[in-house]
Amino acid sequence: MGVGGDLTVRRMGFGAMRITGEGIWGPPADHDACIAVLRRAVELGVNFIDTADSYGPHVSEELIAEALYPYPDDLVIATKGGLVRPGPGVWDADGRPEHLREACEGSLQRLKLDQIPLYQFHRPDPKVPLEESIGALVDLKDEGKIRHIGVSNFNEEQLHAAMRIVPIVSVQNMFSIADRASEPVLAVCEIEDIVFIPWRPVDGGTLASGAVADIARAHDATPSQVALAWLLDRSTAILPIPGTSSLKHLEENVAAAEIRLTDEEIGILIG
Repeated sequence: MGVGGDLTVRRMGFGAMRITGEGIWGPPADHDACIAVLRRAVELGVNFIDTADSYGPHVSEELIAEALYPYPDDLVIATKGGLVRPGPGVWDADGRPEHLREACEGSLQRLKLDQIPLYQFHRPDPKVPLEESIGALVDLKDEGKIRHIGVSNFNEEQLHAAMRIVPIVSVQNMFSIADRASEPVLAVCEIEDIVFIPWRPVDGGTLASGAVADIARAHDATPSQVALAWLLDRSTAILPIPGTSSLKHLEENVAAAEIRLTDEEIGILIG
């Protein structure tokens, strides 16, 4: 699928939030295992990796560079800025232009990049006008530090407001079989040729019973694989980014792209 008209990625990406410590804080319990997962993802054909400066903080970006630099020519690394981490499990918005500039320049350094292919505003900050936050990213784009701009955790109104300022190539919102509150935002993405990146795409692995589990057994698959297959079927705009620190789960996630759900199964899943 295309991102921004000039980047081509496969439709199963990798979310690099889980290669950090508990509470998405500090280094992972098994550093070498996380390095192996990143390298195996690329071996399996994944060429879109999503991260953020707040994952760790900084840990995820540092591990990506350690594992994969120098990067394959076709690898697209997306990162995000706009959240700060006072402690484990705490996520505070900071959309001030000066913070976003500092965050972006820090990500460039940690990822060893001259330009970030896709930089996403992590969450609107109610204390900062949206046009100021997005304007800061426009300035960074004009300076060549960002290739494309995306947004995350945006509603329809916020997305349209951002689109009036600069072309938006991606939206990253929570979305899964179990949580479809962002359906209206997905609809905008389909109309505007914007990539929709669902975070928590398998709903945290809470689909181990009911219809999803029944369909998984019919396909000799896991419930998480069925959840990912449903997302791929739901819209050609969707780019899932399941994350894991397990090689086994990584391989299962990538294999989910081969599952073909029947119309009857899709009807059951959407209720």
